[in-house]
Amino acid sequence: MTIQDAKAADLPAILAIYNDAVQNSTAIWNDDPVDLANRQTWFAARTQQGYPVLVATDDDGEVLGYASFGDWRPFDGFRHSVEHSVYVRADQRGQGLGPALLGALIERARACAKHVMVAAIESGNAASIRLHQRQGFVTCGQMPQVGCKFGRWLDLTLMQLTLNPGAEPPTADTE
Repeated sequence: MTIQDAKAADLPAILAIYNDAVQNSTAIWNDDPVDLANRQTWFAARTQQGYPVLVATDDDGEVLGYASFGDWRPFDGFRHSVEHSVYVRADQRGQGLGPALLGALIERARACAKHVMVAAIESGNAASIRLHQRQGFVTCGQMPQVGCKFGRWLDLTLMQLTLNPGAEPPTADTE
């Protein structure tokens, strides 16, 4: 397995992984699959912002999973925090791709001088919660019944990782 920056040619595989999560899980709280144009717009926005889209590929270059992060909230005061996503193809789960992608994404966030990485996880997704705990994330909030999918209410677990503990907040002179 190799982790690398995604290319436009990887978008059909990313789309398939994304839509599988939409249709078959509570990892993404959308009801309807998206089209390739949606993922192209998403990819272009991430690229323009200087944020990574990473893919895990096998020896043949086949995409097995992907990960990215974006702004946590669209206000200046949150500019040092990002929210991330990690998705692994259904037939590849449990083989170490999630930890590898998340670890690479954490390093990229540090390289972008981000201070906090946020995870918003459906509370019943024990595997994702364990993955994040193993990478040092801590639970910082529980939000019962804030979402709905598949005819049931969904709870949200918020987790965060402080990327550079002890760092002083930047001032206008240091940014």
